[in-house]
Amino acid sequence: MVEASPPFEPEDKPTDYIDEMTGLSEPSGSMMFASTGTVLTIPDPEMHPMGRAIATLILFVCLLGFLNGVDYASPDSGLVRPDEFVYRLSTTAPDETATFRGTVYDHNGDALENATVYVSWDDGGEWNYSEMFTDALGAFEFERLDPGLARVDIIVERDNHRDVYANRVLLSPPAMIEPIGFTTIDFTVPAQSDFAEQPCSNGADECEIRTIDMTPEQMDHPLMDPGAASIYITVGFGFMGIALIGAGFSIWSLKSGSLPVLRTAAALSVFGMGHYYTACCFGILAFLLTFAVPRRHIPLTGNEAQNELQ
Repeated sequence: MVEASPPFEPEDKPTDYIDEMTGLSEPSGSMMFASTGTVLTIPDPEMHPMGRAIATLILFVCLLGFLNGVDYASPDSGLVRPDEFVYRLSTTAPDETATFRGTVYDHNGDALENATVYVSWDDGGEWNYSEMFTDALGAFEFERLDPGLARVDIIVERDNHRDVYANRVLLSPPAMIEPIGFTTIDFTVPAQSDFAEQPCSNGADECEIRTIDMTPEQMDHPLMDPGAASIYITVGFGFMGIALIGAGFSIWSLKSGSLPVLRTAAALSVFGMGHYYTACCFGILAFLLTFAVPRRHIPLTGNEAQNELQ
């Protein structure tokens, strides 16, 4: 008698393929959720009060930078003038890096040929000099002179007299990547009648050497290359532009609440300071303070949190 085998009884739970590979089975307990104290937040679009105060400071610094640009763009007035600016650069320039050239004319505007151009300058307590004659076109050119202040005497011999026309000249130093500084100045020698009115140095009624000395009038502002003055004015407009851009970034940061924009405005305000050292200090201070501005976040609740998750 053959006993019938019991009917096939399936296992309580089918074995998963991953379970067979890992030897682990999924938990059979019910899933539970637990709530925590975590709150969903988003960055605050409004600028922190400390950031708004820094933005106001940057606007003040930009105003100083703009006034600095106006000072540079006004060569005949202001705290620093082109000749003073160029002279400061010349004090640190290497020796024998200045080239001086120009043309000598008489009072009628005609070129003076064979006029002597005598250049002298103070070299550490000793006076150096260099001289040459003008060519047929009245032109001259000196090389390897020291940048800075120099005395230029134009000597013209005529009618048994030697007329000396003295001027104080500022020789430009090298600028930026140029190894040589160039100074171009034209001179107009006064008429003989003007020299005849000058008193003789020995007190005589007639003298062979007659001098018109312009150096006392040029002590504060010597003659200089017009091109150097134009570069100075261009720098002034550059400072004004940087100040306006910095102010624009500062206002943008107030409206957008962006800290990087505020930091950019602070950096620009420093570059527009020029010779206003107070503006430089305030600009650096504002830039450093931007790293201390805290970041605020707004908590989201209810529908706002659901919308943010979606």
